[in-house]
Order: sequence, then structure tokens, then C-alpha cells
Amino acid sequence: MVERSWFQVVWNSERVRAHWPGKSHGTYTEFDATGADPDEAFTAWRTACARSRALVAAATSLDETTHWRDEIFSLRYVLTHMIEEYARHNGHADLLRERLDGRTGE
Repeated sequence: MVERSWFQVVWNSERVRAHWPGKSHGTYTEFDATGADPDEAFTAWRTACARSRALVAAATSLDETTHWRDEIFSLRYVLTHMIEEYARHNGHADLLRERLDGRTGE
């Protein structure tokens, strides 16, 4: 999940395992939504968010940087990127919801 990847892997250089089996670097897991457990997914996401908040709280400045692979990222960049990610994917979810229930928001 992108929350965990950006804060734990990129920002804090942690080595974390994939939540769901079958994913290797550069590939996506085949995911069967019919067998998915929403509670498990939300628990994993909430845990990642709590860890992200702790890492941000430990930082001394938004201009603090980290080196990952061949790039340097500031905390400001990571936070802004996460806002973009959530905005993009929440928009996708809203479009799907509109197709299912036919309602549009204001």
C-alpha cells in the first residue's frame, strides 16, 4: 500500500514485507475482491497511518530529507505526494460509487 511504502520504506528506510502474498518488485498482486476481508484491509491501512503519523511527528522540519535509491526526498514532498495519491484514488472510488448508486455529490 502506498501509505506504508512512502513513509516506512522511502522516508524511514524500513524493510517491510507485503501484506498479501504474490507481489514481487515491479509487479501487482492478483487480487480477488470477492474473497477480500475489508476489516483486514482497514486494519492494515490504519496501522500504516499510525506509523506514518509517528514518523512525521519525529521529524524536525518539513525540509528534512531522506535518500532512497538514486533520489532525495523532503518530508514536504512525501506529504504533498500522499495528498495527491489520496485525492486521486478517492476520486476513483467516488466515480465507482456514483456508477453503483447513481447519486452525485455537491
